Amino acid sequence: MKLFIQNMVSLRCKMMVKSELEKLGIEFSQIDLGEVKLVKPISKTLQNSLKEALHLSGLELMDDKKALLIEKIVNIIIETIHYADELPNVNFSDFISEKLQHNYHYLAELFSKTKGITIEHFIILHKVEKIKELIIYNELNLTEISYKMHYCSVSHLSKQFKKVTGLTPTFFKNLPNRQRRNLEDL
Repeated sequence: MKLFIQNMVSLRCKMMVKSELEKLGIEFSQIDLGEVKLVKPISKTLQNSLKEALHLSGLELMDDKKALLIEKIVNIIIETIHYADELPNVNFSDFISEKLQHNYHYLAELFSKTKGITIEHFIILHKVEKIKELIIYNELNLTEISYKMHYCSVSHLSKQFKKVTGLTPTFFKNLPNRQRRNLEDL
C-alpha cells in the first residue's frame, strides 16, 4: 500500500514522516519524497491519526487522484533537480510523462490549472535554486554549473538566472549575504 503526502519536499520532511510513522507503529518499507510504501494496509483510525500528526507538521495525507498526480510531478522535479547526481539526458517533458505514464499535455494542463504556473517555469525556478546552491558551495565554476544543469551555455544559464532573481550569477556570487529560498516556498 502507498500513501501520498503533500508538501513533503525535503529530507527534513522525510525525517518528520519517518518519525510520525514510527510513533504510530506503522511499518513501512520505503519513504520517498511525497510517497510512503507501507508493509501492509493500515486501518482508517490509524490513517486518521497519521493524517492529524502530519497536518501538525505542515504535511497533508492526500486522497484526490488529481492532487496526487500534481504532487508526483512536483516530487519528480524536486528529486531530480535537487537530489539526483545527474539530470536526465532527455527533456523533462518526456521524463515526467514516462515516469507517470501519462500524456504530457494532460499533465501540463492539470499542473498549470492547479498551481497557476507552468511545469516549465516550475522547473526553471528549481534549477535556479540549485544553481544558487552550487554557487554558494563554490566547488564548481559557472561553466561547470552550466554543464551540470544541462544549459547549452553560461550565457543561457545567466539569462535565466537573471530573469528569475534579477541578478547575474556573478553578482549573486559576490553578495556577502547570499540566500536561497526554501524548496517548500517555490
